[in-house]
Amino acid sequence: MSADPMHALATNARAWPFEEARKLVERYKDAPPKKGYVLLETGYGPSGLPHIGTFGEVARTTMVRRAFEMMSDIPTKLVAFSDDMDGLRKVPTNIPNQEAMVPYLNKPLTRVPDPFGTHESFGHHNNARLRGFLDSFGFEYEFYSATECYTSGRFDAALLQVLRNYDAVTNVVLPTLGPDRRATYSPFLPVCPRTGNVLQVPITGRDVEAGTVSYDDPETGEAMTVPVTGGNCKLQWKCDWAMRWYALGVDYEMAGKDLIDSVKLSSQITRILGAPAPEGFNYELFLDADGQKISKSKGNGLSVEEWLTYGPPESLSLFMYQQPRRAKRLYFDVIPKTVDDYLTFLAKFPDEDTEKRIENPVWHIHRGQPPAPESSGLSFSLLLNLASVCHAEEKSVVWGYVSRYAPEASPQANPLLDTLVGFAVRYYQDFVRPEKQYRAPTEIERAALVELKGVLEGLAPSTSAEDIQTQVYEVGKAHPFENLRDWFKALYEILLGQSQGPRFGSFIALYGVEETVALMDKALNGEDMAA
Repeated sequence: MSADPMHALATNARAWPFEEARKLVERYKDAPPKKGYVLLETGYGPSGLPHIGTFGEVARTTMVRRAFEMMSDIPTKLVAFSDDMDGLRKVPTNIPNQEAMVPYLNKPLTRVPDPFGTHESFGHHNNARLRGFLDSFGFEYEFYSATECYTSGRFDAALLQVLRNYDAVTNVVLPTLGPDRRATYSPFLPVCPRTGNVLQVPITGRDVEAGTVSYDDPETGEAMTVPVTGGNCKLQWKCDWAMRWYALGVDYEMAGKDLIDSVKLSSQITRILGAPAPEGFNYELFLDADGQKISKSKGNGLSVEEWLTYGPPESLSLFMYQQPRRAKRLYFDVIPKTVDDYLTFLAKFPDEDTEKRIENPVWHIHRGQPPAPESSGLSFSLLLNLASVCHAEEKSVVWGYVSRYAPEASPQANPLLDTLVGFAVRYYQDFVRPEKQYRAPTEIERAALVELKGVLEGLAPSTSAEDIQTQVYEVGKAHPFENLRDWFKALYEILLGQSQGPRFGSFIALYGVEETVALMDKALNGEDMAA
């Protein structure tokens, strides 16, 4: 147990990474693990290109790891495990040279040629992609390849243990299968010496002493006997998962909600083999814009690269941190709100006491040491609306307004703000500009706009954003809107071409009073607002 004074705070912290870490503390409350460290694992099936859900699993597991390290002196290790010895079951739809992949169906992914032509196999290519984006985020992990673990002998003892417990393991799985599959099921999948294919064939015999299984070649009918060790067989995936937990001594692994039954089954098998099942929890799945489950083979979700085109990496980490047990849509429109949420949490952190800090998401995102917030006070949504109204094609246009609003700010002194300005310009160009729809004001709205224009023209140059906001409120209350929300919605639709936006007083202060008056004149005169 850690003697760190932060331990007591972590013990009572409500943030979900601490809740998860307490499971590991309880697991080793009497003695540390014999292997000398706590092992957390994330698994990756490299049959398709890496997708954002994989990043999410590593990010969340890392958060649990850091929370545990705050509560315990036991060393930790995080393993990113690739199931790259799986047979290629279908050709992914989002890769080049798809027809050339068809002859390699059922071969281990590390024996399938790389359709991109950059690595020795499709498995190696996707492993490199996985490691590349994990490395870019600075994750601390060890990469394990199933092919290497099977062929090097690392899994040999565990495979022989499965063979010794063949009947007990099989009996756990059989009730979950249909009648046809049940008749031919075996935990072991021989790798055909003739074709190199991973075979799903009935096992006709097994020899525990020799460490072998026998089967009939499905094409030639020849009786074959192969060792279960040395990469000559792999396991069906649920047994494979359990064997891996047993062989490596995995203490923690989270999984998607769709794998709840598989986790239970694999946990049973792990206990049959003679080890406790890992701790963990089942997170909800990400959905695309249409509410469909994200699939790495379909490529229907945001990629890490796509998110990072429009938002900083910290915002992606925040999206992964927030409400992991709730299904969330993962598409472009969530990026601006998530960026602003991150800025809000970061701004709060310095003024919070220690107890509050470890509940703040930025503590978990930055491993306890978030950077100091920048003092400009400008939100991403405000920058986005500024880029929109001035039709920004480059950062310098936006910075012209920002520098006037906050003279002390500059790209050099405010690197995060400068980055956000760049994101705002790209997001405006790709998503806002194509969807902008201005409309003419109604008679009620026109009268309110004329009054607000007159109020703005009478303001002193030094009027604060808060005072401007108050004036906008007062004008809205003086006109027969059903509620003030309709007044602000009208301002956004008439002047910005969208149905929602930032605090309007803040927008006016940033864009400029004179410029806002000119914008109103344009709208009142019926001119083309998109020009």
